Amino acid sequence: MSRLFVLALCGVFAASILDGCAGMLGGDALRVSVAGIEPLAGEGLEMRFNLKLRVQNPNDSAVSFSGISLDLELNGKPFASGVSDQSGTVPRFGETVVSVPLTVPAFAAVRQALGLMGAAQSGQVPYRLQGKLAGGLTGTTRFTDQGTLTMPGMASQ
Repeated sequence: MSRLFVLALCGVFAASILDGCAGMLGGDALRVSVAGIEPLAGEGLEMRFNLKLRVQNPNDSAVSFSGISLDLELNGKPFASGVSDQSGTVPRFGETVVSVPLTVPAFAAVRQALGLMGAAQSGQVPYRLQGKLAGGLTGTTRFTDQGTLTMPGMASQ
């Protein structure tokens, strides 16, 4: 079942080009997408993943950051969250990759497994992703995305 969650997370993030960012004054919004996801060792029953986000800056000014925070909901319920104190700069008309460890608590995984049984009819699972890049001269840049993801093998034939 954890492979299903990894695929679901990859699908959610890879399908997301997050355009809800508050960019710099007069600038375009930053674009955030998933560059990769790797399993990490968890504690007890929780699942952990290292999520690599690609942050693209379509503006003529660099954007500095000093941390990132993410929350992911599936089926309207909290599923995974993560924070990182990684700092850096997204160069003007450039990009950078930020690593964020995500944690899926055991109860969230069980709740989602039960909820996915109800989604088997349509094969569609609604998701919502919220996050922020903190700090720097431009302040906090928030991003959000929502939609549905198709779970492989769940749609009724």
